[in-house]
Amino acid sequence: MNILVVNAGSSSLKLRVLGEDDTVLAETHLERWSGGDETGPLEDFLSGAPSVDAVGHRVVHGGSAFTSATAIDDDTRAQIEALTGLAPLHQPRALAGIDAARQLLPDVPQVACFDTAFHTTMPAAATTYAVPAAWRRKWDLRRYGFHGLSHAYASRRAAELAAKPGARVVSCHLGSGASLAAVANGQSLDTTMGFTPLAGLVMATRSGDVDPGLLMWLQRAGLALDDLEDGLEHHSGLAGLSEVGGDLRDVRKAAENGDERALLALKVCTHRLRQGIAAMTASLGGIDLLVFTGGVGEHDAALRADTAVGLAFLGIDLDTGRNTEAATDSRISRDASAVDVWVVEAREDVEIAAQTRALLNATDWRKR
Repeated sequence: MNILVVNAGSSSLKLRVLGEDDTVLAETHLERWSGGDETGPLEDFLSGAPSVDAVGHRVVHGGSAFTSATAIDDDTRAQIEALTGLAPLHQPRALAGIDAARQLLPDVPQVACFDTAFHTTMPAAATTYAVPAAWRRKWDLRRYGFHGLSHAYASRRAAELAAKPGARVVSCHLGSGASLAAVANGQSLDTTMGFTPLAGLVMATRSGDVDPGLLMWLQRAGLALDDLEDGLEHHSGLAGLSEVGGDLRDVRKAAENGDERALLALKVCTHRLRQGIAAMTASLGGIDLLVFTGGVGEHDAALRADTAVGLAFLGIDLDTGRNTEAATDSRISRDASAVDVWVVEAREDVEIAAQTRALLNATDWRKR
């Protein structure tokens, strides 16, 4: 079964065809993709790719309705669209990918795989907001968590590499968006994102956690709701702190040149990351594996080193040489480190393909 994986990000589009053994048969990555009703990029890709038996789509928010991979039909699409307000940067892009694939491959089964689904195993203590019960009941307010496809793969892969089945893993997905997950026996027990992908760590342009009282104060001070949303989503995080942009490479270069704003941005980012890892460790009752994944997690050795320095009390001890020279799926901690630290390549596509195959095999779709 060849699976076309459509991974639509907030501004990018990744397309891959995976064979039965997850061999990449064809791929492309568009850094800038307008979404909308544009089918050109997918059509161009398919013209030179092997034939596909199914399509798996990454969808960021599944709300309470979707707790596992789900076949896409008109009703499913409508439910996904209804959740747009909870993930305004991502949901429209996922829908654009779904629409394009359904238009170009009308006879091929399509499956939605949700980032929120992995976190449905979190206990009520980790998902429940301490707000009025009437609010929770009326609007289904809870912490959903995100990056679940990445956390599921990275935590499982790290446990396999370390030969530690059932390990307590803190997974760090660090990219333009960033979140942590506490995983034990392959199940999510806690995470840093919440009702929307805006919560938690400092990100490229997203604020992460902010005192809700501050936000109410800003509105009373005259800041319009639309401006508040735009500021928190697009002009905060590393971009808001450094004022040189949200790309960590640019921030680090500015810091090396003595820019105080960029230096502060790095310090705030690292502080929040250490704090989050310690919190996830507390949710697990200890830690066996720490894993870095995502574009930043895989490629920024300095961030990994700075983070680990403040976590020695947990038994984390990086090997400087291994960390600096880290390749795909490699251990970067010292042999004597009480906690194994790994860099794992982000492979959401493998997780999406696996979930797509499992659903189609369970429903025997191809006999319909």
